[in-house]
Amino acid sequence: MGTHLITGGAGFVSVNLTRQLLARGECVIAVDDLSRGKLAFLDEFEANPHFHFVKQDCSAAAQLRECVLDFHRKDAIAEAWLLAANSDIPAGVTDPHVDLSRTFMTTFATLLVVRELGIPIVHFASSSAVYGDHSDLAVAENNGPLEPISNYGAMKLASEAQIRAAVESYLKRANIFRFPNVVGLPATHGIILDLIRKACHSSNGGFDVLGDGTQQKVYLHIADLVEAMLYIRDNAKGRYNVYNIGPQDDGVSVRGIAEAVRDRVALGAELWFSGGDRGWVGDVPRFRYDTGKLAALGWRPRMGSSEAIARAVDEIAREEAGG
Repeated sequence: MGTHLITGGAGFVSVNLTRQLLARGECVIAVDDLSRGKLAFLDEFEANPHFHFVKQDCSAAAQLRECVLDFHRKDAIAEAWLLAANSDIPAGVTDPHVDLSRTFMTTFATLLVVRELGIPIVHFASSSAVYGDHSDLAVAENNGPLEPISNYGAMKLASEAQIRAAVESYLKRANIFRFPNVVGLPATHGIILDLIRKACHSSNGGFDVLGDGTQQKVYLHIADLVEAMLYIRDNAKGRYNVYNIGPQDDGVSVRGIAEAVRDRVALGAELWFSGGDRGWVGDVPRFRYDTGKLAALGWRPRMGSSEAIARAVDEIAREEAGG
């Protein structure tokens, strides 16, 4: 049994990861400032003696060190999962300080703590946003140049570079997970939640959809994502490992997602597209992954993009309706 530090520990991915680590008999220290995460997401772990939550801004290295030091002295932290980040990409476009502080500095500060405490292994939640806009190319881990078109993607890429330097200097191992669009519960943001809320609160027979509906991307269900992260953690042998995590398909269009939402919660509603091939500044209108490297390691998702969307639409609709 090992002890794991998870930054951004009250967020969407972290809650699902924590559940699986605890099921394995591991200990988890979750740290979050609750600016995006929700304490209610952690209620299911409250009675578990192997789970601890600390409210703390992960971009403040000295304070982060102090809040985990007692845990580390009692039972040395074996691995750190760097999941703290801004999840509102448009907000980062409006104010670049958002991603500097919440996406890069959370990583930088945690690495300072990792180095000082001698935590040997880190896992980092990166993003397909580091690649930029490659149109219809199925991007692989060795594709370049990496040219992110959002501040979020830029700060994720800078974080990857910082971790790579840390491996050269003091880390025993680092795993970089490049996420696609991830869906499921607990829903905190994203296209499905946004459209369901628009559809449910519409009073004029339809709801707005950003873009022209042709945007097409791959989607992965959170259950598959966490399974893949743990599989990489258990099986990747290099000191610095970078893996795309995603389905092996061409994705789902925004129109397809909007229609799935309409058919689930607002049958017969009209879809009003705002126009243009991008939903917002920094949006990549088309995106596909080459996941051959992860497949060669021995892992494949249980759901494709369409199945992930269908399951998530139903899950989130149920949650929004109060179960």
